[in-house]
Amino acid sequence: MRDEQKQLLQQIEILLEANDSQALGKLLNEQRASVLAEVVELLDNEQRSAIFNMLDKPISAEVLEKVDQATRSELFEIIPTEELTSLILQLDPDDAADILSELSEEESAKVLGSISPEESIQIKNLMSYSEDSAGGIMDPVVISVPEQATVAEAISKIRTAEIDEDFFSVYVVDRFGRFLGDVRIRLLLTNPEDTKISTLIDPDTIYVVADADQEEVRNIFSKNDLIVAPVLSKKHKLIGRITADRIIEVAEEEAAEDLYAMAGTDADELDNISVLHAAGVRMTWLLPALFGTAVTALVLMFFHGKFDFENLAVIYTAAIAFVPMIAAISGNAGLQTSAIVVCGLATGHLAAQRLSQVFMREVRVALLVALSCGIIGGFVCAFLPQLLGNPTDSTNHFRIVLAFATGMFSAIMVATTLGLFLPFLFRRIGIDPAISSGPLVTTANDSISVAIYMTLTLLLVG
Repeated sequence: MRDEQKQLLQQIEILLEANDSQALGKLLNEQRASVLAEVVELLDNEQRSAIFNMLDKPISAEVLEKVDQATRSELFEIIPTEELTSLILQLDPDDAADILSELSEEESAKVLGSISPEESIQIKNLMSYSEDSAGGIMDPVVISVPEQATVAEAISKIRTAEIDEDFFSVYVVDRFGRFLGDVRIRLLLTNPEDTKISTLIDPDTIYVVADADQEEVRNIFSKNDLIVAPVLSKKHKLIGRITADRIIEVAEEEAAEDLYAMAGTDADELDNISVLHAAGVRMTWLLPALFGTAVTALVLMFFHGKFDFENLAVIYTAAIAFVPMIAAISGNAGLQTSAIVVCGLATGHLAAQRLSQVFMREVRVALLVALSCGIIGGFVCAFLPQLLGNPTDSTNHFRIVLAFATGMFSAIMVATTLGLFLPFLFRRIGIDPAISSGPLVTTANDSISVAIYMTLTLLLVG
């Protein structure tokens, strides 16, 4: 927290304790909603209730929209339904739909039943789309004119439009409401009033369809340097627009989701402040990983039986000391590859869309990494036992070193291959590619790499 925020938090707590409503109200309403949201997240429910009572309605609504989801779920419990309804009405329809989607169906219906039918229908339409789609993040309020209109009529439409957000162009539709293109505001200002809008249309306007994934929409904005894009239905009808500020929020959400998936947790952990809820979310990922490590243990137990003759039990003891090194290095090598691929897929980078191109690059990188780690690891395996005394004869020790170096090379190549192909496979079958970098896959890498190493040791020494 910045010093200014710390100072503001201290001032608010002092005024709350002193019960100085007038000074508190003046201080609060002078602050930005984004700053107040960060402060509200640090207060208890009693303090939050007092603050919301002091704030003007528009600022209260913005604060409610900007706080994190866990805080908002607690605010739902202390804000009466009537008050919540009045705050919802202060928000843009897309933000209102996002907040109502976090309520239970009963509470959401109660709020929607308390507002005008026109606003209720608009919000319900937004809620019908997936929250991760273009339709779910769009603003349904747009300025559109028919193709037969003149510049004067378009300007008149702009002047009478009830829209709080900035706009940069006017959308043009045919008599059936189908999208034809847009006309920049600059053209409306520089052409005669009797000019037909149809002569000014840009037919190559970039648009998105309502059911497009928000990650795809973000990539379209990024590649084309867009400020705003119209949203069309399957029938090519204009139904809304998406602005760059909303895309910034989407980029943050997508990046956070990928980080959660790669760490083996879920964004749902932040939906509730309960530690039991957070522990439950994490355990859904850790339990399968726990069973995965049990598979690695079974692999080692299996090979223990294979080494249980003549003097190979000593060799097994020497070889098993290097199992963590094999598992860790190969797992991290696979994680590096999958992270590169996942990032490329998420950003829509062309190189990440062509498996053959990525394969040729990553295989060459993997060969260099595997060869380097195999050689360096072999030297470590050769000299490390000397520090504590070599438990095996020189011939068998050399074979263990050779098995370790070869096993390290092979395990890295296998892990890198998995790290390369799994994100593409997951993406094709509709699973978030970021999961391919999570604990489940890294645990599987451990089992495979250990099996490769122990098999090579048995073949070379046995």
